[in-house]
Amino acid sequence: MNEYPSKVLQEAVEAISSLPGVGARSALRLALHLLRQPAENIHHFAGAIDNLAENIHYCKECNMISDTEICGICADSKRDHDTICVVESVRDVMSIEATGQYHGVYHVLGGIISPINGIGPGDLAIEALVERLKKAPGRAEVILALSGDVEGETTSFYIYRKIAGLTAKISTLARGLGFGDDLEYADSLTLGRSIVNRQEFRPQ
Repeated sequence: MNEYPSKVLQEAVEAISSLPGVGARSALRLALHLLRQPAENIHHFAGAIDNLAENIHYCKECNMISDTEICGICADSKRDHDTICVVESVRDVMSIEATGQYHGVYHVLGGIISPINGIGPGDLAIEALVERLKKAPGRAEVILALSGDVEGETTSFYIYRKIAGLTAKISTLARGLGFGDDLEYADSLTLGRSIVNRQEFRPQ
């Protein structure tokens, strides 16, 4: 007998377990939970997931996810558009925004350089940052807000070499964050202070 009493259930479990951090047992529990919900709830859930594939945009300016071609942050005239915070991921933008201490704009790389994972500079939005700075050379401050581990530092150094001369100042977060800490897991107070007290980036 098949492990599952229904192929439909099995497919649902396999789909849910493909999510990071969700094992087969947790996926089965979630699938059975969904089965106990009204059909309209399940359709709403599935529709929301479909919308991620069909209706999400990546901002043409900063690569942040958005409902429109230009995200709300880039479209906000009250933001300081001469200060660009370079981050690894969308989650980092959300973490920094939660501090309420930063009022500039962002540039989302979509990852960091990681040869062991097959991720090189060409896989990231680094050239887009270079082109962005070329539009107003020497005007912007760029904050390299990447993790303090080896891969993050390597990425910061690579970007520094690419944009040196194109921007008025290159800075990095004050190291209230421990070595290797991810912005996503830093508390808002520590992260906020790291932004406010940022310091000039000095390549090692």
